[in-house]
Amino acid sequence: MERRFKVYVYEDGDFIIVHNGPCKNIYASEGRFISEMEHGNNIFRTRDPHSAHVYFMPFSVTWMVKFLYVPLSYNLAPLKQFVSDYVRLISTKYPFWNRSHGADHFMLSCHDWAPVASKGNDFLYNTSIRVLCNANSSEGFNPQKDVSLPEIYLYNGAVSPKLQSPPPANISRPYLGFFAGGLHGHIRKTLFDHWKGNDSDLRVYEYLPKDMDYPSEMLRSKYCLCPSGYEVASPRVVEAIYAECVPVMLSDHYVFPFSDVLNWEAFSVQVNISDIPRLKEMLLAVPEDKYMKLKEGLRAVRKHFELNRPALRFDMFHMILHSIWLRRLNLRL
Repeated sequence: MERRFKVYVYEDGDFIIVHNGPCKNIYASEGRFISEMEHGNNIFRTRDPHSAHVYFMPFSVTWMVKFLYVPLSYNLAPLKQFVSDYVRLISTKYPFWNRSHGADHFMLSCHDWAPVASKGNDFLYNTSIRVLCNANSSEGFNPQKDVSLPEIYLYNGAVSPKLQSPPPANISRPYLGFFAGGLHGHIRKTLFDHWKGNDSDLRVYEYLPKDMDYPSEMLRSKYCLCPSGYEVASPRVVEAIYAECVPVMLSDHYVFPFSDVLNWEAFSVQVNISDIPRLKEMLLAVPEDKYMKLKEGLRAVRKHFELNRPALRFDMFHMILHSIWLRRLNLRL
């Protein structure tokens, strides 16, 4: 891939929304990829559209929401209209969209409303490669052509300092499991109904006490619970990987990032929602040797979830492009 794969980035469109994106906080995956693709010194971008394998449409759904959405209106039509106008622009100006109906084009966004925005053009929604954090297979995400994007929370543009260096392998983990987060969605309601404040070893909070901080509690726990909220993705998955706290995936219809090449069973535990009442029993039943192998798996995959400046081989930027490359390989123009 590194020797052959070439990406053409459309240069048309308003800079604020089309060539820019958030590089910190919860939607950082979106802005950092756009920034690296447009301004980084990477080997994949080509200025010759005729030599490209795929075409990147670098609009930011997050900035669409910021600049086009009327707060509390619940009217997402302006987002879909912007996407419709953008596709019309590139399909009129360039020949590449029309020859494949957008199948060799991709968009990327971490915002929850990105799937809705992509409905602004039927071919974008049904044919193009959509790289999305909101990778919900029950809501139109198609793993055969779409790419699941990890959601990563960058505090002031960086991972929490407590998680930046891998913890020592022999670090004490006095607690079995940990989660703290808002009551968003039915999965968390089920989790809270059974475990909120009910166990001193499997600690589940809706609001973290003021004398505690999230990274420190992850580092003190063997397992980190990662329940979906209103949408399927959670930044806690990547934070758990950094903390070497085995992620416990509690979600319905979530397509795990980079699952084409990463075996998530080698570094996480997947629990059915119906088994939440038995969660502690299931975690205690994991043999110690298997737990240690899961931790080894976390150390092995960490590099694939790192956002570096500039990008480094095998990091998240390269993994995203590799996922796009795999989907492009099956396309015949």
